[in-house]
Amino acid sequence: MHIGVVTLFPEMFAAVTDYGVSGRAINNGLLKLQYWNPREYATDRHGTVDDRPFGGGPGMLMKTDTLVAAIRGARESFPATIDSGQQRTVYLSPQGKALDHQKVVELAQLQGLVLVCGRYQGIDSRVVATEIDEEISLGDFILSGGELAAMALLDAIARLQPGALGDKDSAQQDSFAEGLLHCPQYTRPQQFEGIGVPEILLSGDHEAIRRWQLKNSLGTTWLKRPDLLDALELSEEQQELLDQFKSEHQSGQH
Repeated sequence: MHIGVVTLFPEMFAAVTDYGVSGRAINNGLLKLQYWNPREYATDRHGTVDDRPFGGGPGMLMKTDTLVAAIRGARESFPATIDSGQQRTVYLSPQGKALDHQKVVELAQLQGLVLVCGRYQGIDSRVVATEIDEEISLGDFILSGGELAAMALLDAIARLQPGALGDKDSAQQDSFAEGLLHCPQYTRPQQFEGIGVPEILLSGDHEAIRRWQLKNSLGTTWLKRPDLLDALELSEEQQELLDQFKSEHQSGQH
């Protein structure tokens, strides 16, 4: 997968390229990451990349010509074998649709992706209309620029690349992969400060463990993110286990 990042601060992305799963994915060639700095397309001796908005108002906007040149440079760098249907240009913006796991899965299947990191007060609306395929937001809050949002998206995409994780089933078992939060998990020691591990997890009964994990995944989602359950059509088994969890929770067994 080829990813071009349009940013004024490419140095910030060392957090993604040098560490963890995303760093390994890049080092192993699962992702090819390149940076396109609008400042390199500036034509004046000051390297100007911002300008005042028409109509006045506080702050500055990213300069239109340098930004568009960087975006087009990123797209044109993709191999000719990547057709237009397999690439997308995304602007990380507070006006975008909130990012979720389903969108990450969709983007991770592309062959070419351009991530545009805004700065200052944003970018010219004409750039959004002509160069951007979609806007994506991390949530209803404001960052100083799109770089941190782009890094979060890059890390999420890297995890889904085949071969990126040591355990091929890890990504499928993550929270949100099936629309649910992960069940509670435990590791050694078996007893820690007087608190033990649920006996069923030590039983070796794989079917019982599966049902316990599913029940507690459903229950955790019901307790912490009930909105996720509203979007799901539960199977008969899932509904049975959720009802059981609710009954146990209300009786104080959880």
